[in-house]
Amino acid sequence: MAGKHAISEDGWYGHAIRVPSANSDDRPAGVVVALIVIHNISLPPGRFGGDSVERLFTNRLDPDAHPYFSGIAALRVSAHFLVSRTGGLTQFVSTSRRAWHAGTSEWRGMGRCNDYSIGIELEGTDERPYTGKQYLRLGALTRALVGRYPSIIGVAGHSEIAPDRKTDPGPAFEWKRFMTQSGLPQGFRNLT
Repeated sequence: MAGKHAISEDGWYGHAIRVPSANSDDRPAGVVVALIVIHNISLPPGRFGGDSVERLFTNRLDPDAHPYFSGIAALRVSAHFLVSRTGGLTQFVSTSRRAWHAGTSEWRGMGRCNDYSIGIELEGTDERPYTGKQYLRLGALTRALVGRYPSIIGVAGHSEIAPDRKTDPGPAFEWKRFMTQSGLPQGFRNLT
């Protein structure tokens, strides 16, 4: 059995609150986890706190709760993890399964990034600085993921795997700080 700070054999992190999402499926046979994708999200845009992201990822977002929600409530999306502004960590999908976070995407010449990646959402926006607690939590989570999956060879922003569609985690994300905090070698940022 995995310790609290490790990823278990069935893909759950002992240090995260578990809120299972139906928006996932099996990874294709023979595919190994090779990539971590960093995203950002806030619902409504620019507002933090509350349970709107959890509701979106669990198909319970009320389209009438905010004007913005009417356009996204029917989406079937998820990520493996969400790191809140306070450093709280929620896991929606086992890392052994495919979360629906990347959409149409490509990394190092391979399409369908959802097949072989782990998606981590940071509560935030492209322009607003992320918190120190988020970097600490993200670093610890990344170390646990790389420890569980030695097949991980890279980390990328959503904007780097879907540049025509996405901008996150945005210019406010401090890649150098993240890389130092997580202990990853610089080769993990080689996007080509």
